[in-house]
Amino acid sequence: MTAKPSVRADTPADPASRSVVATSAKVSGSLFLGVCLLLIAFNLRPLFASLSVLLPEIAQALHISGTVAGYLTTLPVLCLGVFAPLTPSLADRYGVERVLLIVLVLIGVGTALRAFDMVTALFVGSALAGAGIAMGNVLLPSVVKRDFPDRVALMTGLFTMSLCGGAATAAALSVPLAQKVDSWQFGLGFWALPAFAVALLWLPYSLRSAKPGSARKLPNLKLLHDGLAWQVACFMGLQSALAYCVLGWMAPILRWRGLDGVTAGFYVSASIILQVVTCLLVPPLAARLRSQSLFNVGLAALAAAALLGLIVAPPAWLPAMVLLQGVGQGGLFAIAMTVIILRSPDARVAARLSGMSQAIGYVLAAFGPMLVGVLFSATGSHAMSGWLFAGIGVAAMLSGWGAGRPLFVKPREVART
Repeated sequence: MTAKPSVRADTPADPASRSVVATSAKVSGSLFLGVCLLLIAFNLRPLFASLSVLLPEIAQALHISGTVAGYLTTLPVLCLGVFAPLTPSLADRYGVERVLLIVLVLIGVGTALRAFDMVTALFVGSALAGAGIAMGNVLLPSVVKRDFPDRVALMTGLFTMSLCGGAATAAALSVPLAQKVDSWQFGLGFWALPAFAVALLWLPYSLRSAKPGSARKLPNLKLLHDGLAWQVACFMGLQSALAYCVLGWMAPILRWRGLDGVTAGFYVSASIILQVVTCLLVPPLAARLRSQSLFNVGLAALAAAALLGLIVAPPAWLPAMVLLQGVGQGGLFAIAMTVIILRSPDARVAARLSGMSQAIGYVLAAFGPMLVGVLFSATGSHAMSGWLFAGIGVAAMLSGWGAGRPLFVKPREVART
Protein backbone atom coordinates (compact mmCIF):
# COMPACT_ATOMS: atom_id res chain seq x y z
CA MET A 1 0.00 0.00 0.00
CA THR A 2 1.17 3.50 -0.79
CA ALA A 3 1.41 5.72 2.23
CA LYS A 4 -0.76 8.79 2.09
CA PRO A 5 1.12 12.05 2.37
CA SER A 6 0.82 13.53 5.80
CA VAL A 7 -1.12 16.74 6.18
CA ARG A 8 -0.36 19.15 8.98
CA ALA A 9 -3.32 19.82 11.19
CA ASP A 10 -2.82 23.59 10.93
CA THR A 11 -2.65 23.59 7.09
CA PRO A 12 -5.90 24.40 5.23
CA ALA A 13 -7.07 21.48 3.07
CA ASP A 14 -8.13 23.42 -0.03
CA PRO A 15 -7.17 26.61 -1.88
CA ALA A 16 -10.31 28.44 -0.75
CA SER A 17 -9.45 27.82 2.89
CA ARG A 18 -5.87 28.92 2.33
CA SER A 19 -7.15 32.12 0.72
CA VAL A 20 -9.38 32.81 3.73
CA VAL A 21 -6.45 32.27 6.10
CA ALA A 22 -4.18 34.51 4.01
CA THR A 23 -6.84 37.22 3.90
CA SER A 24 -7.38 36.96 7.65
CA ALA A 25 -3.65 37.26 8.29
CA LYS A 26 -3.43 40.29 6.01
CA VAL A 27 -6.33 41.99 7.78
CA SER A 28 -4.82 41.23 11.19
CA GLY A 29 -1.47 42.61 10.05
CA SER A 30 -3.07 45.79 8.71
CA LEU A 31 -5.07 46.21 11.92
CA PHE A 32 -1.95 45.80 14.07
CA LEU A 33 -0.02 48.26 11.91
CA GLY A 34 -2.87 50.76 12.03
CA VAL A 35 -3.17 50.58 15.82
CA CYS A 36 0.59 50.96 16.23
CA LEU A 37 0.64 54.01 13.97
CA LEU A 38 -2.08 55.61 16.09
CA LEU A 39 -0.15 54.86 19.28
CA ILE A 40 3.01 56.32 17.80
CA ALA A 41 1.06 59.41 16.74
CA PHE A 42 -0.31 59.77 20.29
CA ASN A 43 3.27 60.22 21.55
CA LEU A 44 4.16 63.04 19.15
CA ARG A 45 2.50 65.91 21.06
CA PRO A 46 2.57 65.48 24.89
CA LEU A 47 6.03 67.10 24.91
CA PHE A 48 4.53 70.43 23.88
CA ALA A 49 1.26 70.43 25.82
CA SER A 50 2.79 69.31 29.14
CA LEU A 51 5.34 72.16 29.03
CA SER A 52 2.68 74.71 28.14
CA VAL A 53 0.39 74.09 31.10
CA LEU A 54 3.32 73.89 33.56
CA LEU A 55 5.32 76.79 32.13
CA PRO A 56 4.52 79.35 34.89
CA GLU A 57 5.62 76.89 37.62
CA ILE A 58 8.77 75.97 35.70
CA ALA A 59 9.66 79.62 35.06
CA GLN A 60 9.21 80.44 38.74
CA ALA A 61 11.16 77.42 40.01
CA LEU A 62 14.09 77.87 37.64
CA HIS A 63 14.00 81.68 37.54
CA ILE A 64 13.78 81.92 33.74
CA SER A 65 12.54 84.99 31.87
CA GLY A 66 9.77 85.18 29.30
CA THR A 67 12.39 85.27 26.54
CA VAL A 68 14.07 82.09 27.79
CA ALA A 69 10.65 80.47 28.15
CA GLY A 70 10.00 81.43 24.53
CA TYR A 71 13.26 79.76 23.48
CA LEU A 72 12.26 76.66 25.44
CA THR A 73 8.90 76.38 23.70
CA THR A 74 10.56 77.09 20.34
CA LEU A 75 13.48 74.63 20.54
CA PRO A 76 11.55 71.40 19.87
CA VAL A 77 9.65 73.09 17.05
CA LEU A 78 12.97 74.19 15.52
CA CYS A 79 14.21 70.61 15.84
CA LEU A 80 11.22 69.48 13.80
CA GLY A 81 12.49 71.58 10.93
CA VAL A 82 16.17 70.67 11.33
CA PHE A 83 15.70 66.89 11.47
CA ALA A 84 12.79 66.49 9.05
CA PRO A 85 14.88 66.60 5.83
CA LEU A 86 17.18 63.83 7.11
CA THR A 87 14.32 61.41 7.66
CA PRO A 88 13.50 60.16 4.13
CA SER A 89 17.13 59.11 3.50
CA LEU A 90 17.27 57.34 6.86
CA ALA A 91 14.05 55.51 6.00
CA ASP A 92 15.45 54.47 2.60
CA ARG A 93 18.63 53.18 4.18
CA TYR A 94 17.38 51.51 7.37
CA GLY A 95 13.68 50.98 6.78
CA VAL A 96 10.71 53.01 7.94
CA GLU A 97 9.91 50.60 10.76
CA ARG A 98 13.33 50.84 12.42
CA VAL A 99 13.37 54.61 12.13
CA LEU A 100 9.98 54.72 13.87
CA LEU A 101 11.49 52.65 16.68
CA ILE A 102 14.26 55.25 17.01
CA VAL A 103 11.53 57.90 17.08
CA LEU A 104 9.92 56.34 20.15
CA VAL A 105 13.24 55.87 21.95
CA LEU A 106 14.28 59.49 21.36
CA ILE A 107 10.93 60.78 22.58
CA GLY A 108 11.10 58.61 25.69
CA VAL A 109 14.68 59.52 26.59
CA GLY A 110 14.21 63.21 25.84
CA THR A 111 10.98 63.45 27.83
CA ALA A 112 12.56 61.64 30.78
CA LEU A 113 15.49 64.09 30.78
CA ARG A 114 13.07 66.97 31.29
CA ALA A 115 12.21 65.56 34.71
CA PHE A 116 15.57 66.79 36.04
CA ASP A 117 15.55 70.09 37.94
CA MET A 118 17.96 71.85 35.57
CA VAL A 119 17.52 74.31 32.72
CA THR A 120 20.15 72.42 30.71
CA ALA A 121 18.24 69.14 31.06
CA LEU A 122 15.07 70.86 29.88
CA PHE A 123 16.76 72.12 26.73
CA VAL A 124 18.68 68.91 25.96
CA GLY A 125 15.63 66.72 26.59
CA SER A 126 13.43 68.98 24.45
CA ALA A 127 15.96 68.78 21.60
CA LEU A 128 16.22 64.98 21.70
CA ALA A 129 12.47 64.49 21.84
CA GLY A 130 12.02 67.13 19.15
CA ALA A 131 14.34 65.18 16.84
CA GLY A 132 12.25 62.05 17.36
CA ILE A 133 8.99 63.89 16.81
CA ALA A 134 10.39 65.39 13.59
CA MET A 135 11.05 61.95 12.13
CA GLY A 136 7.67 60.63 13.24
CA ASN A 137 5.88 63.59 11.66
CA VAL A 138 7.57 62.93 8.33
CA LEU A 139 7.10 59.16 8.22
CA LEU A 140 3.46 58.76 9.25
CA PRO A 141 1.98 60.29 6.06
CA SER A 142 4.27 58.15 3.87
CA VAL A 143 3.30 54.96 5.73
CA VAL A 144 -0.37 55.82 5.24
CA LYS A 145 0.25 56.39 1.52
CA ARG A 146 2.19 53.09 1.27
CA ASP A 147 0.14 50.69 3.38
CA PHE A 148 -3.38 52.19 3.27
CA PRO A 149 -3.70 53.54 -0.29
CA ASP A 150 -7.45 52.90 -0.37
CA ARG A 151 -8.07 54.46 3.05
CA VAL A 152 -5.89 57.57 2.91
CA ALA A 153 -8.57 59.98 4.16
CA LEU A 154 -9.71 57.71 7.00
CA MET A 155 -6.19 56.91 8.21
CA THR A 156 -5.09 60.53 7.93
CA GLY A 157 -8.07 61.52 10.04
CA LEU A 158 -7.34 58.82 12.60
CA PHE A 159 -3.64 59.55 13.04
CA THR A 160 -4.16 63.32 13.21
CA MET A 161 -6.92 62.63 15.74
CA SER A 162 -4.47 60.55 17.74
CA LEU A 163 -1.88 63.35 17.57
CA CYS A 164 -4.39 65.79 18.99
CA GLY A 165 -5.54 63.21 21.53
CA GLY A 166 -2.01 62.96 22.91
CA ALA A 167 -1.82 66.72 23.26
CA ALA A 168 -5.26 66.92 24.89
CA THR A 169 -4.41 64.20 27.39
CA ALA A 170 -1.15 65.87 28.37
CA ALA A 171 -2.82 69.28 28.67
CA ALA A 172 -5.53 67.89 30.95
CA LEU A 173 -3.40 65.65 33.17
CA SER A 174 0.02 67.31 33.50
CA VAL A 175 -0.98 69.87 36.13
CA PRO A 176 -3.01 67.39 38.27
CA LEU A 177 -0.11 64.90 38.08
CA ALA A 178 2.33 67.59 39.16
CA GLN A 179 0.06 68.73 41.99
CA LYS A 180 -0.52 65.18 43.19
CA VAL A 181 3.16 64.73 44.09
CA ASP A 182 3.96 68.47 44.35
CA SER A 183 6.50 68.22 41.52
CA TRP A 184 6.39 69.87 38.11
CA GLN A 185 9.21 67.50 37.11
CA PHE A 186 6.86 64.54 37.49
CA GLY A 187 4.23 66.31 35.38
CA LEU A 188 6.77 66.62 32.55
CA GLY A 189 8.62 63.32 32.90
CA PHE A 190 5.52 61.15 33.19
CA TRP A 191 5.00 61.29 29.42
CA ALA A 192 8.12 59.23 28.80
CA LEU A 193 6.21 56.15 30.00
CA PRO A 194 3.76 55.81 27.07
CA ALA A 195 6.62 56.34 24.58
CA PHE A 196 8.66 53.51 26.10
CA ALA A 197 5.57 51.27 26.30
CA VAL A 198 4.79 51.70 22.59
CA ALA A 199 8.48 51.16 21.75
CA LEU A 200 8.31 47.73 23.41
CA LEU A 201 5.14 46.90 21.43
CA TRP A 202 6.69 48.08 18.15
CA LEU A 203 10.11 46.44 18.66
CA PRO A 204 9.36 42.91 17.30
CA TYR A 205 7.48 44.23 14.28
CA SER A 206 10.20 46.76 13.43
CA LEU A 207 12.96 44.14 13.54
CA ARG A 208 10.97 41.76 11.32
CA SER A 209 9.84 44.31 8.76
CA ALA A 210 12.82 46.56 8.24
CA LYS A 211 15.15 45.88 5.30
CA PRO A 212 18.32 47.90 5.85
CA GLY A 213 20.01 49.00 2.70
CA SER A 214 17.33 47.70 0.34
CA ALA A 215 16.63 51.16 -1.06
CA ARG A 216 20.17 52.52 -1.30
CA LYS A 217 20.18 52.31 -5.10
CA LEU A 218 16.98 54.32 -5.47
CA PRO A 219 17.59 57.80 -6.88
CA ASN A 220 17.17 60.86 -4.71
CA LEU A 221 14.01 62.85 -5.31
CA LYS A 222 14.31 66.63 -5.16
CA LEU A 223 11.37 69.04 -4.80
CA LEU A 224 12.96 72.42 -4.12
CA HIS A 225 12.37 73.54 -7.72
CA ASP A 226 8.60 72.89 -7.53
CA GLY A 227 6.36 75.88 -6.77
CA LEU A 228 3.47 73.74 -5.54
CA ALA A 229 5.78 71.99 -3.08
CA TRP A 230 6.78 75.38 -1.66
CA GLN A 231 3.14 76.37 -1.24
CA VAL A 232 2.42 73.12 0.60
CA ALA A 233 5.49 73.70 2.78
CA CYS A 234 4.53 77.29 3.64
CA PHE A 235 0.96 76.26 4.42
CA MET A 236 2.23 73.49 6.68
CA GLY A 237 4.60 75.89 8.44
CA LEU A 238 2.11 78.69 8.97
CA GLN A 239 -0.60 76.42 10.34
CA SER A 240 2.09 74.88 12.57
CA ALA A 241 3.06 78.35 13.81
CA LEU A 242 -0.52 78.82 14.99
CA ALA A 243 -0.63 75.29 16.42
CA TYR A 244 2.53 75.70 18.49
CA CYS A 245 1.44 79.11 19.70
CA VAL A 246 -1.61 77.25 21.02
CA LEU A 247 0.38 74.38 22.52
CA GLY A 248 3.05 76.64 23.96
CA TRP A 249 1.11 79.72 24.99
CA MET A 250 -2.67 79.20 25.17
CA ALA A 251 -2.48 78.19 28.84
CA PRO A 252 -0.19 81.12 29.82
CA ILE A 253 -2.44 83.52 27.86
CA LEU A 254 -5.52 82.20 29.65
CA ARG A 255 -3.74 82.53 33.00
CA TRP A 256 -2.79 86.08 32.01
CA ARG A 257 -6.50 86.65 31.41
CA GLY A 258 -7.16 85.59 35.02
CA LEU A 259 -7.78 81.82 34.98
CA ASP A 260 -6.04 79.47 37.43
CA GLY A 261 -3.65 76.76 36.26
CA VAL A 262 -6.05 73.81 36.41
CA THR A 263 -8.84 75.69 34.62
CA ALA A 264 -6.45 76.93 31.93
CA GLY A 265 -5.20 73.37 31.41
CA PHE A 266 -8.79 72.14 31.18
CA TYR A 267 -9.60 74.79 28.57
CA VAL A 268 -6.55 73.83 26.51
CA SER A 269 -7.54 70.18 26.76
CA ALA A 270 -11.12 70.97 25.69
CA SER A 271 -9.82 72.89 22.70
CA ILE A 272 -7.58 70.02 21.67
CA ILE A 273 -10.37 67.47 22.16
CA LEU A 274 -12.39 69.43 19.62
CA GLN A 275 -9.32 69.27 17.39
CA VAL A 276 -9.55 65.48 17.73
CA VAL A 277 -13.12 65.44 16.44
CA THR A 278 -12.40 67.87 13.61
CA CYS A 279 -9.30 65.91 12.59
CA LEU A 280 -11.48 62.87 12.01
CA LEU A 281 -14.13 64.70 9.98
CA VAL A 282 -12.10 67.02 7.75
CA PRO A 283 -9.87 64.64 5.68
CA PRO A 284 -12.73 62.49 4.27
CA LEU A 285 -14.72 65.59 3.39
CA ALA A 286 -11.75 67.40 1.83
CA ALA A 287 -10.60 64.33 -0.11
CA ARG A 288 -13.95 64.18 -1.90
CA LEU A 289 -13.34 67.60 -3.40
CA ARG A 290 -11.25 68.23 -6.47
CA SER A 291 -9.69 71.30 -4.81
CA GLN A 292 -9.07 71.91 -1.11
CA SER A 293 -8.34 75.65 -1.48
CA LEU A 294 -11.57 76.91 0.12
CA PHE A 295 -11.19 74.42 2.97
CA ASN A 296 -7.66 75.71 3.62
CA VAL A 297 -8.63 79.38 3.59
CA GLY A 298 -11.72 78.97 5.78
CA LEU A 299 -9.98 76.90 8.45
CA ALA A 300 -6.96 79.22 8.58
CA ALA A 301 -9.26 82.22 9.07
CA LEU A 302 -11.21 80.51 11.84
CA ALA A 303 -8.12 79.28 13.74
CA ALA A 304 -6.37 82.68 13.65
CA ALA A 305 -9.47 84.70 14.50
CA ALA A 306 -10.31 82.54 17.51
CA LEU A 307 -6.72 82.68 18.78
CA LEU A 308 -6.83 86.46 18.48
CA GLY A 309 -10.12 86.36 20.36
CA LEU A 310 -8.42 84.79 23.38
CA ILE A 311 -6.55 88.08 23.78
CA VAL A 312 -9.15 90.70 22.91
CA ALA A 313 -12.55 89.09 23.60
CA PRO A 314 -14.44 89.80 26.85
CA PRO A 315 -13.78 87.22 29.61
CA ALA A 316 -17.26 85.75 29.22
CA TRP A 317 -16.44 84.88 25.61
CA LEU A 318 -13.27 82.95 26.40
CA PRO A 319 -14.93 79.49 26.46
CA ALA A 320 -16.43 80.13 23.02
CA MET A 321 -13.07 81.33 21.68
CA VAL A 322 -11.37 78.21 23.05
CA LEU A 323 -13.92 75.93 21.40
CA LEU A 324 -13.83 77.75 18.05
CA GLN A 325 -10.04 77.69 18.07
CA GLY A 326 -10.14 73.93 18.61
CA VAL A 327 -12.43 73.44 15.63
CA GLY A 328 -10.35 75.69 13.39
CA GLN A 329 -6.93 74.44 14.46
CA GLY A 330 -7.87 70.77 14.36
CA GLY A 331 -9.28 71.12 10.87
CA LEU A 332 -6.29 73.18 9.76
CA PHE A 333 -3.78 70.59 10.92
CA ALA A 334 -5.76 67.72 9.39
CA ILE A 335 -6.12 69.46 6.04
CA ALA A 336 -2.40 70.32 5.98
CA MET A 337 -1.48 66.64 6.45
CA THR A 338 -4.12 65.61 3.90
CA VAL A 339 -2.79 68.06 1.33
CA ILE A 340 0.71 66.55 1.64
CA ILE A 341 -0.69 63.14 0.72
CA LEU A 342 -3.08 64.37 -1.99
CA ARG A 343 -0.37 66.40 -3.74
CA SER A 344 1.94 63.32 -3.87
CA PRO A 345 1.73 60.71 -6.64
CA ASP A 346 3.27 57.89 -4.55
CA ALA A 347 4.67 56.98 -1.11
CA ARG A 348 8.29 57.98 -1.78
CA VAL A 349 7.24 61.39 -3.05
CA ALA A 350 4.92 61.72 -0.04
CA ALA A 351 7.90 61.13 2.27
CA ARG A 352 9.95 63.77 0.41
CA LEU A 353 7.12 66.30 0.34
CA SER A 354 6.42 65.62 4.01
CA GLY A 355 10.11 66.07 4.81
CA MET A 356 10.40 69.28 2.82
CA SER A 357 7.14 70.67 4.20
CA GLN A 358 8.17 70.00 7.75
CA ALA A 359 11.78 71.11 7.30
CA ILE A 360 10.79 74.48 5.87
CA GLY A 361 7.49 74.63 7.69
CA TYR A 362 8.70 73.99 11.22
CA VAL A 363 11.65 76.36 10.93
CA LEU A 364 9.07 78.95 9.91
CA ALA A 365 6.73 77.78 12.68
CA ALA A 366 9.45 78.10 15.32
CA PHE A 367 9.25 81.87 15.10
CA GLY A 368 5.63 81.84 16.29
CA PRO A 369 6.01 80.70 19.92
CA MET A 370 9.42 82.40 20.18
CA LEU A 371 7.99 85.78 19.18
CA VAL A 372 5.11 85.38 21.64
CA GLY A 373 7.68 84.90 24.42
CA VAL A 374 9.81 87.84 23.25
CA LEU A 375 6.79 90.14 23.01
CA PHE A 376 5.58 89.12 26.47
CA SER A 377 9.05 89.62 27.96
CA ALA A 378 9.34 93.07 26.36
CA THR A 379 5.86 94.36 27.23
CA GLY A 380 4.69 92.25 30.18
CA SER A 381 1.49 91.63 28.24
CA HIS A 382 0.16 89.31 25.54
CA ALA A 383 -1.76 92.11 23.79
CA MET A 384 0.85 92.57 21.05
CA SER A 385 0.66 88.86 20.18
CA GLY A 386 -2.75 89.50 18.62
CA TRP A 387 -1.09 91.25 15.67
CA LEU A 388 1.22 88.27 15.28
CA PHE A 389 -1.68 85.80 15.20
CA ALA A 390 -3.54 87.91 12.63
CA GLY A 391 -0.51 88.13 10.35
CA ILE A 392 0.15 84.39 10.50
CA GLY A 393 -3.50 83.71 9.71
CA VAL A 394 -3.53 85.88 6.60
CA ALA A 395 -0.30 84.30 5.31
CA ALA A 396 -1.73 80.80 5.95
CA MET A 397 -4.83 81.69 3.95
CA LEU A 398 -2.74 82.81 0.96
CA SER A 399 -0.45 79.76 0.91
CA GLY A 400 -3.37 77.44 1.64
CA TRP A 401 -5.19 78.60 -1.47
CA GLY A 402 -2.25 77.57 -3.66
CA ALA A 403 -1.59 74.31 -1.78
CA GLY A 404 -5.18 73.18 -2.29
CA ARG A 405 -5.05 73.15 -6.09
CA PRO A 406 -5.72 69.70 -7.66
CA LEU A 407 -2.18 69.05 -8.91
CA PHE A 408 0.72 66.71 -8.14
CA VAL A 409 4.18 67.94 -7.21
CA LYS A 410 6.83 67.00 -9.79
CA PRO A 411 10.08 65.75 -8.25
CA ARG A 412 13.39 65.57 -10.05
CA GLU A 413 15.39 62.38 -9.85
CA VAL A 414 19.06 62.83 -8.95
CA ALA A 415 21.51 59.92 -8.94
CA ARG A 416 23.06 59.11 -5.56
CA THR A 417 26.77 59.81 -5.31
